[in-house]
Amino acid sequence: MKTLEIKQNPPSRKGKDWRSRITPLLFIGPHLFFFIIFLAYPTLNGLYISFHDWNFFTDMKFAGLQNYANILWNSDSLYYDYFWSAFRATLVFVVLSVPFLVIIPLLLAIAINTRPPGHNFFRALFYAPSLFSVVTVVLIWIWLLDTNAGLINYYLGQLGLDNIPWLTRTPWVWISLVIMTIWWTIGTNMILFLAALGEIPDHLYEAAKIDGANKLQQFFHVTLPGLRGPMAFVLIITTLASFNVMAQPQLATGGGPGYETRVLILYIYEVGFTGGNPRAGLAAAMSVILGLILLAISIIQFKIMTKEK
Repeated sequence: MKTLEIKQNPPSRKGKDWRSRITPLLFIGPHLFFFIIFLAYPTLNGLYISFHDWNFFTDMKFAGLQNYANILWNSDSLYYDYFWSAFRATLVFVVLSVPFLVIIPLLLAIAINTRPPGHNFFRALFYAPSLFSVVTVVLIWIWLLDTNAGLINYYLGQLGLDNIPWLTRTPWVWISLVIMTIWWTIGTNMILFLAALGEIPDHLYEAAKIDGANKLQQFFHVTLPGLRGPMAFVLIITTLASFNVMAQPQLATGGGPGYETRVLILYIYEVGFTGGNPRAGLAAAMSVILGLILLAISIIQFKIMTKEK
């Protein structure tokens, strides 16, 4: 008795190719959608606006490179003076804040990584402020640093000392802005360093001990080389974040005293969105220039930090 054999046709190659092509798109599709809508399109649209004179209420007028000229080389323009004044204020904040925002989290991470008693509590304690909104952080520090009613000046008065104008005079305004920023953000960098420290093999430290290296020598010859990649990442994102500072000076000092703490993002916001005649094209040009500066700084930092000895 013969058995009937049913032959099944194998799936066509064409069907396999179609599925293999569509599957990756399904995975990257959501990210690609948000990337185009919230990053690519705004970037290209901002670049387009930067070549126009526009105040949101009238039609765009093509201005060519005039907006860039008023910022970069037309010294007779007020925007030239104000832009570079704001850039200098931003640079001051970056120089004052970035070293502390890298060194302090690194030292905290090294200390917590030794797992002292209560290390989980301290890890949570230092990370907790990063969960607050910037408005909450600034309001807390205004309450502490207010010249006349601040808690810190109250206790200074109890000690017979004069009030310190934390938010109204230089250099105290810079000290105040840096302190509140450090308190707010060191937790994130600390967690990044803790994760990186966990990836350094223990046998490297054991070998260093056998060779007679003390704790300081282990730090410079084992820990720091092992953190080269993460250190470059932390330094770059911290520098970018510091260059983009806005809310702290806006809420705490209003850009004062005078224009001393009017940083670049705050000035771009004022040019583009405030006043009776906002200059969106000019603000867009300033944003493009700032973006190029940050790109150049990031590339230089990355090259220096990842350069092989």
